Amino acid sequence: MVAACLAHRQRKQCQHYTMKGMKKKRAGEGWGHRWDVTPAEAREIQEHLRGRWEGEDRLGQIGTVAGLDAAFVLNESQALGKKVSRWGRLREANQAIGCVVAYRFHWDQSAQSGVPVPLEEIERASAVVPLEFPYIPGLLSFREIPALLAALGKLRKMPDLLFCDGQGYAHPRRFGLATHLGVLLERPTIGCAKSVLIGGHEKLGPKAGSSAELVDPKNGERIGAAVRTRDGVNPVYISQGNRVSLETAIRLTLAVSDGFRIPRPTREADRFASAIKRKLLAKALCEK
Repeated sequence: MVAACLAHRQRKQCQHYTMKGMKKKRAGEGWGHRWDVTPAEAREIQEHLRGRWEGEDRLGQIGTVAGLDAAFVLNESQALGKKVSRWGRLREANQAIGCVVAYRFHWDQSAQSGVPVPLEEIERASAVVPLEFPYIPGLLSFREIPALLAALGKLRKMPDLLFCDGQGYAHPRRFGLATHLGVLLERPTIGCAKSVLIGGHEKLGPKAGSSAELVDPKNGERIGAAVRTRDGVNPVYISQGNRVSLETAIRLTLAVSDGFRIPRPTREADRFASAIKRKLLAKALCEK
């Protein structure tokens, strides 16, 4: 079943980015997979693609970075239906919004760790696609990536590094959203999550820049890190997406943090997604 899924080309709305002078390329060309799969098939795909994960630095020159986030909206009949919980709304959502905000970024790998680097926004893009996968913990990449790929496809140029609002290696199958996207795009990615999906860590120091390893209690494996990006605030949870070491992922996250808990790229992508969602909901109410 996995072989059949991986051999099948992506649907039209999940196209890869467009590089100037090149034809559009679909995500994961040559070994892409379908998104309209069962949960069991999705887990098999994760297990299969995990073999393509790269956990060491393969960054090249980083001149641009981007933050990505997704949001979901209900259709009119669902919105006016019976009351449901937050998780129920996620399960019933029928549209996914993918957002990306790209920045010019000049990072010296020899620079002191924890020193913020100025970011200059250069472009942003969003896309709304039909939702094809239900809310299932551990399989959120199948819910969000089609919309994120569609948004990335609208950029003039693919950023050199992607910060994802979600997990990377810190995942039960070591294949969270950031890893999945990085493997498909063959790009460096970093998972920057607001909460822990799996693992535990020791107490951090109170100052920005302090960190503690995130460890899987079942086998003691280091799967990520809790990182404090601002004095006295709760940490964010950083894990490798693809083509980056954990140490470098931490340094880069601190480099794009600007005094808020959430690093700027994913914070702005989240705000962008919320704004698009409000517009869609407002339009739905006007058309009612």
